[in-house]
Amino acid sequence: MSIAPYTVTDPVAQHGEGPVWSSRWGGLRWVDMLAGDVLALDAGGGVRRRHVGAVAAVVRPRVSGGYLVASERELLLADSDDLDAPLRSLGEAWSDPAIRMNEGGCDPDGRFYIGSMAYDAGRGRGSFYVAGADGKLRVVLPEVTISNGFDFSPDGALAYYADTETGRVDVLDYDPEGGLGGRRPFVTVDPEDGAPDGLTVDAEGGVWVALWQGGAVRRYTPQGRLDAVVELPVRKVTAVTFGGEGLDRLFITTSALDVDRAEQPEAGAVFGADPGVRGRPVRPAAL
Repeated sequence: MSIAPYTVTDPVAQHGEGPVWSSRWGGLRWVDMLAGDVLALDAGGGVRRRHVGAVAAVVRPRVSGGYLVASERELLLADSDDLDAPLRSLGEAWSDPAIRMNEGGCDPDGRFYIGSMAYDAGRGRGSFYVAGADGKLRVVLPEVTISNGFDFSPDGALAYYADTETGRVDVLDYDPEGGLGGRRPFVTVDPEDGAPDGLTVDAEGGVWVALWQGGAVRRYTPQGRLDAVVELPVRKVTAVTFGGEGLDRLFITTSALDVDRAEQPEAGAVFGADPGVRGRPVRPAAL
């Protein structure tokens, strides 16, 4: 099934990533990752921007109120949902300036996970971490390259994770006590079709995967069968989430990084689609 996209914003980001819808925020937030900015879509369709550091990798609401930002090498916490609320650091997670945070998310129990990667995308130089109650990071998956999509099945028993360099989306078992385990392939993407980047899981268990250099978002059934595609007018499709009051609207971020805007003038815009299925509310962080 082919689903038509439409434009939600102008090409406002150099490297748009990590869209998140929260009713507490009044809508959509995402990041312009390498500009170090968190962006917010207001009710009138305008875009507000808040600079947080060298990198803004992930934004998530917090269980206690406020929000979390993963910056270049540290986690930042705001105690208010206001975009311009003061941020405090939980401390530098590592000192190597060649390694930065990339993508992450929360498990059903509110634990926050974050991936790292080398600026030069060197193979195996990153890790996938989980944050403890004190914000300290513990390695869950070592020697990854580009941690990207991370989300859970509706029943919380399975996690989906993409290390983009592998060309795969993997599935892992989730146990509230033991955490993640049993990593195995879920789907493999032909390199000619792009590489798996961000992902989200809908209320029926379908896995929506953004294809970097593939110009599309694909939906896979829980059995791994391709059954829907959103074709975009830009190649570097980065991430996807459900939003709108009914969580029935798909929001898709894109990148203009190293793109000729004369050839792809909408690169860096946020796109939308109406997929005919609902998503689930974002899982907030317990930090």
